[in-house]
Amino acid sequence: MANTGSDDETDITVDDTDQGSRELGVEFGELEEKLESHEYPTTADALIEEYGEQKLELPSGEESFEEALGPYTHETDHEFGDADEVRQAVLNMVGGEAVGEKGYSDRGLDQDSDETQSF
Repeated sequence: MANTGSDDETDITVDDTDQGSRELGVEFGELEEKLESHEYPTTADALIEEYGEQKLELPSGEESFEEALGPYTHETDHEFGDADEVRQAVLNMVGGEAVGEKGYSDRGLDQDSDETQSF
């Protein structure tokens, strides 16, 4: 368990063991564990051969792991050192498709206002 609050704020406790497999709008599902247990370093081709049919859940629908990682197959000398590098590559490739509602901001600023706020 990790305590993310300070002494003068309300304490918020996060259970590190229940983080799930969603990262920045991408749900990796079963693929998360498979990537963690895969032997590294490895190439995009090897990962796609092994897990290419696995589906990634995006707010806008699904995409196969092969579709997301496919552009890396053109880089024949590129190797992934660990599962974190693979996840980051997927996040880079899905880009805007992993974003929920485009143009949405929860910052509370009135877009029509001429005033700008600085924090």
